[in-house]
Order: sequence, then C-alpha cells, then structure tokens
Amino acid sequence: MSNIVYIATSLDGYIADKNEGLDWLHSVPNPDGSDFGFADFIDRIDALVMGRNTFDMVRSFDCDWPYPKPVFVMSNTMTSVPEGYEDKITLVKGPLKDIVADLNSKGFNNLYIDGGVTVQNFLKDDLIDEMVITTIPVLLGGGLPLFGDLAAPLNFKLKKSEVLADKIVKNTYVRVR
Repeated sequence: MSNIVYIATSLDGYIADKNEGLDWLHSVPNPDGSDFGFADFIDRIDALVMGRNTFDMVRSFDCDWPYPKPVFVMSNTMTSVPEGYEDKITLVKGPLKDIVADLNSKGFNNLYIDGGVTVQNFLKDDLIDEMVITTIPVLLGGGLPLFGDLAAPLNFKLKKSEVLADKIVKNTYVRVR
C-alpha cells in the first residue's frame, strides 16, 4: 500500500502562480507531446484522492475527464456530486487515516494524492510514502506552495532522478521510516 504524490513545482516550490494559474507548466517546449511518464504512473495506481479545489481546477480544463481510474474527492462542503460527474468521482470526508483505511479495505491500495492542501494534510499525518516531483525551471515569486508547516521533519530518500526535455527534472523520493 502506497500513497504517492505526483506533481510539478516551480523552482521556488509553487504548484500554482499568484492567480492560481497553471500556464507556467507549459513554459517548456514539448514538440513531441510527451506525457513525461504520467501514463506509466497512472498504470501504477488504483485510484486518486484529491481535494475539492483540485477537482474544481480539473473541471475547468478544456478537455475530457483525464483520469481512467476512480477519483475520490475530499470535501467537507460538497453534499452531492456535480451533474455530469456522477460516474467519475466519489465524495469522501473524515479523518485522512480513516479515508485511506476505507479505500484500502476496498482494494484501492496505491493512491495518487493530488492537490496542494491535500498533499500538505497527508504530509502532516505522515501518510505519504512516495513523492514524484517534477521541477519546471521558472521562478513564480509566489503562489500556492507545495509544502506547508510540519510538526516534525519527515525524511525521504532520493530513489530516481531524470532530466526531461533537456530542461525539467523529475525526482522520485521514498519515505524513510
């Protein structure tokens, strides 16, 4: 069982700019249309867990629903699934450890954890086993940070490092317990 973060950050550690925009993610030319390993990653996981803000962001994209796996959206305020997403997401709420235990009991053992606040909360509860962080060579100077405050340090070990498109770096870290 693993809870895995797969996310991109700016050089200064932000996952969205000051206006919560993501256009900077496309600042590196990608003439071959590479997914930089995302499809292989999706093949490894059983389901996604994301926060409501991330869900709303994904809904705003001008594309079809991008996830072929079950998606669980954590929200304390949504009471029903938005129209058109009934077969795409399931709402969950409660303590993170309970959510993870419930999903694991249903056979969802390798979870993709997505969204800034969600990742920060999983880290606060020491529930992240692996992080795949792709660094885009841009300084945003502010925005939504990937990491927040922690009660104590969490140690990770570098498992793999790759240079992609001669400009971005994808590092994979595993939790040292």
